[in-house]
Amino acid sequence: MNRINGIFYHEPHELSRTPASRVSLLFLGCKVKKSKNKFVWLAVKFFLLFLCSTPLFAQQPIVPPWWLSLETGKQNFRAGDFSSALMLFEDARRDRRAMYEQMERDVISLLSINEVRRIGDSLERVERYARDRHYSGAAAAFSELFYRMPKAGFNNSALSALAAFDKLKNYPEAEYWIGEVYRIEGELPLALSQYRKAYSARETAEDPGFGTLLQYKIAGVHNTRQEYTEMIDMYLAIVGNLDTLWSNSGNNGNNAPVTDAQAAASFARSSMTRTLTDHGINRFLELYRYNNSIVEPAHRLLGFYFAPRSRPSAEQHLMFSFLIQNTIIIEEVRRRKFDFTFTDLSSLALEIYNNPLLLSYIDEVEYFKTIYYFGVSLYWNGKTSSGRSLWEFLASQPRAGEWNSRAVMQLRNPRPEPLIEAPRS
Repeated sequence: MNRINGIFYHEPHELSRTPASRVSLLFLGCKVKKSKNKFVWLAVKFFLLFLCSTPLFAQQPIVPPWWLSLETGKQNFRAGDFSSALMLFEDARRDRRAMYEQMERDVISLLSINEVRRIGDSLERVERYARDRHYSGAAAAFSELFYRMPKAGFNNSALSALAAFDKLKNYPEAEYWIGEVYRIEGELPLALSQYRKAYSARETAEDPGFGTLLQYKIAGVHNTRQEYTEMIDMYLAIVGNLDTLWSNSGNNGNNAPVTDAQAAASFARSSMTRTLTDHGINRFLELYRYNNSIVEPAHRLLGFYFAPRSRPSAEQHLMFSFLIQNTIIIEEVRRRKFDFTFTDLSSLALEIYNNPLLLSYIDEVEYFKTIYYFGVSLYWNGKTSSGRSLWEFLASQPRAGEWNSRAVMQLRNPRPEPLIEAPRS
């Protein structure tokens, strides 16, 4: 086998092993011998090159891209094949890193050319040079980079673009799914490490909500391990970052001027609390709506933690969770019945029971448990009438199950919730 211009081709004696090749070779050989024209001989060589190289290239293996490995791993994970899923997630992580490392090398090679070094740090001119001079590796690298990150963010700096490949080598989605395998298998320290690794690289994730998902996962592991301080900090970080009504209504604590947004949020929150106290639950739900489903689990889980411990903050967290849940329910009912008007929780419950989607939703958000602990927090914060009204609603709802029974007992003999925790292993 010889090479012409970097491309391999077979010698004639190798080709003559097949009858078809032998006939073609003899025919071409005769023509060549009769011709002294160098151009004809060159054309013959290129014809042989085309004839012989086609099967050679067709035999090259096809390696699946990293994103395909990740998607296949997800399918295996959902099917319960966790060992295969773990290997595919690790393959995806390795293949992505290898791809961006190669792109980084291609760009470094381009920037090392003397002519390019004289261009300077202009990203526009360097990219144009790669494209015009057919440096395909570097041109493809720039194209991929600008697909993943906005070109304007590099401030026309080729060195900044080069540094960005270091971030793209990380694959936060693969790190997350590796953590999911560890969590399922009970390896919580390893799962926590993976979630944190994915969170640190969240900037390159395609889903803008990926960072919040990881925060919930990290908090869940801390809860399972009874690391409650870390769990509370994570949930409060979610609420502080994504719930402007909550964060703006708090005291800024530094004597700084209050902004209009802070004043509006503070007024809304105090009005909600006053309506709940003075006019009861039904009037509260008539007047207020708040749809922020992203932070609802954080408020709810903080309330579940604080309420049995008689923490006053449980009331506010559960008020937000309760309002968000019922806002979503009422909006869904109105989507199906445009003339629906909220009157009381019992009438709303009838609408829930006739809607399979809402039945699934109240299970997902632990609707009856939220109402029960909201009643507990209200009652022991001195708002006894509002707390009892929530227990009375649960006592009239056999579908509430455990929370129906507990509400009945609270109405007979109100008492603080007993704090029961499993022993830490």
